Amino acid sequence: MERRTFLIGAGAAALTTGLSPSAFAQEKPEKSKVTLGVGGKPLLYYLPLTIAERKGFFKEEGLDVEINDFGGGAKSLQALIGGSVDVVTGAYEHTIRMQAKGQDVRAVTELGRFPAIVIAVKKDKAGQIKSAADFKGLKIGVTAPGSSTALTTQYAMVKAGLKPTDAALIGVGSGASAVAAMQKGEIDVIAHLDPVISKLESDGDIAILIDTRTEAGTRALFGGSNPAATLYTKKDFIDANPVTTQRLVNAFMKSLKWLQTAKPEDVAEAVPPEYHLGDKPLYVKAVQNSLESYSRTGIVPPDGMASVMDMLKMLDPELKDAKVDLAATFDDRFVKKAST
Repeated sequence: MERRTFLIGAGAAALTTGLSPSAFAQEKPEKSKVTLGVGGKPLLYYLPLTIAERKGFFKEEGLDVEINDFGGGAKSLQALIGGSVDVVTGAYEHTIRMQAKGQDVRAVTELGRFPAIVIAVKKDKAGQIKSAADFKGLKIGVTAPGSSTALTTQYAMVKAGLKPTDAALIGVGSGASAVAAMQKGEIDVIAHLDPVISKLESDGDIAILIDTRTEAGTRALFGGSNPAATLYTKKDFIDANPVTTQRLVNAFMKSLKWLQTAKPEDVAEAVPPEYHLGDKPLYVKAVQNSLESYSRTGIVPPDGMASVMDMLKMLDPELKDAKVDLAATFDDRFVKKAST
């Protein structure tokens, strides 16, 4: 508890000082209109993005950010590689995958320090399905195949002695469609995020098996830190648009700072009403469950990088022997400039 209090205090101090004018403050952004990809914007995993948008932090930084919402994190990555978006808010692990393939994709801000992914079983099957060791042959709903919800599920299965292919992973989307898939019995297990999880739990539809919204739950599954959502882009974009990149990072750091002191009710007021899934008090509860998961410093720690690399090597045969310079997966210059 003392260590966690210190970390939160230190992170808050860093973010409090992080909004002073940067070295780029007087320079115009090279690209004032930026396209950003995300896979499931209403999910609390991406809350710092919605806060930056709704609180006007992008506009304060002189940016017009057009947000393209895709069906899952893997699809927003594809959009970045294909050139239809400039930057992505998505899982840190995608930077490692791309580096292993020779594509220089780098995170520039950590948004989530814990995955905030919950794996839960349909309530009426909780008697038979007590852990990931029981997932063989089941239908498991994830946001999209290849996304972090799928990866976390496969990791839990391998840790429990199964193969990552022992269950069928089915894309169920990021909002009401995911809730419906579980309620209609189309899936046996769901690996998802809030507010979807809180909605299903409140309705009595699920029993939670694994919960990485908290530090304790993250350590129970991964053995340590495991960074989640980041802002990432191609190195080419960073090199060509350093002022724009700095402005984007500044906006997200403002979001992280705001979230450190915001009440769950403040968050519910800030987001679009449709994010509440028809139940505002439930959304407030979901925010309360997730607030611990957001980054305090904006920096991906080295032990977190190593944790994600180990997970990928365990799950992906293509990455088993990959040599990846983890230092190249996260460019910390912009967070540090935002913090001086």
